[in-house]
Amino acid sequence: MAATRAQQSSPRLWLPLCLLALTVLTTLAVGSRLAINYQQVRPAYTIESDLNLYSVLMSFAGLLANPAQLLLGIPFSLTLLGILLAHELGHFFTCRYYRIQSSYPYFIPAPTLLGTMGAFLRIESPIVTRRALFDVGLSGPLVGFAVALPVLLFGIASSKVVPLIHTGGAVELGNPPLVLLLEGLFFPGISPANIYLHPVARAAWVGLFATAMNLLPVGQLDGGHILYSLFSRQHRMVSLGVTLLLLAVGLLPGMWFGWTVWGVLLLLLGLRHPSVMDPEALGNRRRWMGVLALALLLLCFTPVPFATH
Repeated sequence: MAATRAQQSSPRLWLPLCLLALTVLTTLAVGSRLAINYQQVRPAYTIESDLNLYSVLMSFAGLLANPAQLLLGIPFSLTLLGILLAHELGHFFTCRYYRIQSSYPYFIPAPTLLGTMGAFLRIESPIVTRRALFDVGLSGPLVGFAVALPVLLFGIASSKVVPLIHTGGAVELGNPPLVLLLEGLFFPGISPANIYLHPVARAAWVGLFATAMNLLPVGQLDGGHILYSLFSRQHRMVSLGVTLLLLAVGLLPGMWFGWTVWGVLLLLLGLRHPSVMDPEALGNRRRWMGVLALALLLLCFTPVPFATH
């Protein structure tokens, strides 16, 4: 995610490094729990242990007290942080190419099901051309997806069939179309409900989820940058429409309430996009790349990313 900011400031490295270190710890803790559950063929997540704040904090404290056990979480942590870092570095180096000032990537540690709430960088100087805006917006999701796809292939190939694994208080991750396609390739005829994803595949799933969230054509999300660079006059209307849709979908029975929360956050952040005083339209190549961005959104989007049983 690349959020614009008008005020310039010099990049500082100490805060991003501290946040990265904390995120390494939280993702190692989550990854070690996932690895142990995978080895012992227990549900990856359960309501009792993963949706109860006290249980989550106690679990994290227990793992931190036993650092050796954290090593089991390296595959999940390394995969997830690698995808998120690739996404942000795509933005970072594109900004450098166009001489746009930006911060270093900031990771967000969180003792949650995923171990992190993603990463972002701040764009601290104006983007003056549509071409630069488009390239900055697309570079992050494109590079992140390029890293996520091969590890997703490896993770799904390393997964196993376990009937009825998602029952009895389990928290299940919803499958985006890309995961369903690959599960059908590696496990033909097997119901997705009976496929127990390897921790590496779960980390790649988080990468796809982050890609879809950022590609939503709203405000100053990556998808909002792409939308504005292609159709600046329609940006505000589309942003409002998508946000209202998120607010409504999250309230429907059986859907994920997080969409409503995300919609509220987008409204609070604002749907407007800074003006780009560049009348030149993008060429056909970038328009086709815009179609690719839409395809990535559709492949990675999960209507119900989390469900309980």
